Amino acid sequence: MDEEPRLPFERLDFIYMPSHDPGADAEAFAGRLGGRLTFAIEAFGTRVAMVQLARDSPDLLLAGHLHGSTPILVYRVRDLEQATRELLARGCDAGPSFGIPHGPCCAFSLPGGQRIAIYERTRPEASARLAGRRDF
Repeated sequence: MDEEPRLPFERLDFIYMPSHDPGADAEAFAGRLGGRLTFAIEAFGTRVAMVQLARDSPDLLLAGHLHGSTPILVYRVRDLEQATRELLARGCDAGPSFGIPHGPCCAFSLPGGQRIAIYERTRPEASARLAGRRDF
């Protein structure tokens, strides 16, 4: 029996969407679509708003600092270094490493222009710390 290859991804936690106006976009997702605005933060020269549209779906982050129009799918992994090595061994091109409130992250671009990132959840308290924050 052939064994299926093990994937390094645990769960799709976040969808980072580029936004020219995170405040207006958050209002549209929360007000018009009925989503729940989790936070709206202004820091490091940008604005980011998180909206939850469904209970068990990934959180949507409307980010003023992302370029282009393609979202970034952010997957949680158990071990960032190991998952990065696995993806590199499979021929993926690694982009920049960076941090999100929940932990360290590494971006990848796919040949079709899609963008993903993987992160290790080293700061599980981040969600509770950010919930309810409204800077804009």
